[in-house]
Amino acid sequence: HDEALVLKREVYARRVATLGVSHEETIRNGSNLVNSLVTLELWDEASTFLRKMLPAARQTLGADHDFTLKLNESLATNIINNPDCTRDESAFESTPDPCGGAAATFL
Repeated sequence: HDEALVLKREVYARRVATLGVSHEETIRNGSNLVNSLVTLELWDEASTFLRKMLPAARQTLGADHDFTLKLNESLATNIINNPDCTRDESAFESTPDPCGGAAATFL
């Protein structure tokens, strides 16, 4: 899984460099990267990454687009599964980090 994560990070970084953060393909690759981060239980990194991706997805694709909804669902799942999150945070999108996690890098 670690090798696959490295490759997904590289693909995402290349998409950002060539297409920009708001391109649909970049968002699609970002979604794949998030899935790997969640699978590996890298909660803080996944949360940080999702919070950076969601505004671009909403602006480019719209709030009701499948990828935008999947990213929102991934963030909710991440918050639920993260042992460092407080369970009383319902407005996860409006708070910088309800989990109180350390800043993480994703590239």
